[in-house]
Amino acid sequence: MAAAAAGDAILDSIKPLSNPSSHPSASLSEEQLSMLYFLYSKNLERALRILDQQGVFRIVGQPSKRVVFQVAGESKSSDKYLCLPKHFCSCHSFFFDVVGRGEQLCCKHQLASRIADALGICQQVVVPDEELALLFLQ
Repeated sequence: MAAAAAGDAILDSIKPLSNPSSHPSASLSEEQLSMLYFLYSKNLERALRILDQQGVFRIVGQPSKRVVFQVAGESKSSDKYLCLPKHFCSCHSFFFDVVGRGEQLCCKHQLASRIADALGICQQVVVPDEELALLFLQ
């Protein structure tokens, strides 16, 4: 899984945006964008569209401070996917392309949540731990 490790290293090197209102890819260097595109191809473009629509929600449970992400679908539909960025997404692509066929390192929702978190542009929502647990039942 050298490609996954390379992707993790690139994503871990992203610095938070100094101006959160600017375009997400503005704070990524050309080199980072190029390497991310090489690893994630079309999923990078799709993830950036989700970021443009401010579709990543970082949900923090209280008092545990556990974090889960809820990521909007690429289209303006009401679809939201539960996402643990490095491990799981509730979308169909995760099950078919990532887990089933092994064709992708991650889905666009996982990638969008990792980039948004690294840039500090997630919309943060604080909920009681009970409500956080209920998200996993939907």
